[in-house]
Amino acid sequence: MRSDAPHTKRRPHDDAPDTAAAFRRLTEMPHGPERDALRQELVKAWLPMAERLAGRFRNRGEPLDDLRQVAALGLVKAVDRYDPERGSAFESYAVPTVTGEIKRHFRDHMWTLHVPRRVQDLRNRVRFARQELAQTVPGRAPTLVEVAEKAQLSEEDAAAGLEALDSFTALSLDAELPGSEDGYALRDAIGAPDPALDVVIDREAVKPRIAALPERERDILYMRFFGDMTQSRIAEQLGISQMHVSRLISRCCDRLRDQVMQDAA
Repeated sequence: MRSDAPHTKRRPHDDAPDTAAAFRRLTEMPHGPERDALRQELVKAWLPMAERLAGRFRNRGEPLDDLRQVAALGLVKAVDRYDPERGSAFESYAVPTVTGEIKRHFRDHMWTLHVPRRVQDLRNRVRFARQELAQTVPGRAPTLVEVAEKAQLSEEDAAAGLEALDSFTALSLDAELPGSEDGYALRDAIGAPDPALDVVIDREAVKPRIAALPERERDILYMRFFGDMTQSRIAEQLGISQMHVSRLISRCCDRLRDQVMQDAA
């Protein structure tokens, strides 16, 4: 039996008001108090939708009130940029605009370490995949292969997403390491410049200059600095005076120093 009752247009959500006529009027009105008042009415009418979208991101380390403010900002942008002449409903334009504003807030303000947007997306896909796998493989953590397959990612991308899971927050350098009983903290694990590196650089810089010395002076330097021989022993072995050995060593070192400094300059 056919009903004569008028059909009501079904909307995706109860918080999606019918504001098509108001948006058409908004685009036709000149800038002024009347237009500003209508704009505020539209924002107020769609605010419940923005708050609903903000609720999807609760319990992620950011207060819900702050998320609602960010969503409201995204809603204002959507109202200002929406063009009803393009034929799409406002909701289809506003939802991605508000959601994008919230995601941008997390990306720019919530991450302790800077992580590229692509890696953040990988993190989200990996996180959802692990949550789903936790229901099917209880008692153990899912493997990298399982996560990659579930998230439809390569193992390399899945590994990058897993690493990003620990990048959202950072520990203090004063935080004690797990299992530490003597107060050993992350700060104690930080390396320091190795002074031996400077020695390597100096040796490489002076090596060709030493090779160019006369053989006897080369031997004297080798015996003194590499053989750890005293000047008296060197003098005895070469059959010269200790004073002569001392003068040769001083002269060679001064010459090498000047040559290396000139090369560096």
